[in-house]
Amino acid sequence: MTDTSPPPPSAAGNLDYRVAHLADHLASGELGELGVRLELRGDVVLLTGTVPSTQCRDDILRMAREELAGHPVHSDLLIAGTSSPDHGEDLT
Repeated sequence: MTDTSPPPPSAAGNLDYRVAHLADHLASGELGELGVRLELRGDVVLLTGTVPSTQCRDDILRMAREELAGHPVHSDLLIAGTSSPDHGEDLT
């Protein structure tokens, strides 16, 4: 008797698992980035949210592309405005 059922997906090949792992890694890693959301749209992963700098965005995208190799990663990450105001606030 031969088992013809498909093998269970491996943890490394399961996209849901890989996305969850990346989200945990982003939240607990040195970036500590909790403002980034990862959404699955078919086999595409969409990253949304606001990050403090372009360097942080680039690091997150690099990590996402490494962790999710073989799947398209789209980014809609915004950079938070961290520049000083160019004038005083008028409170009158």
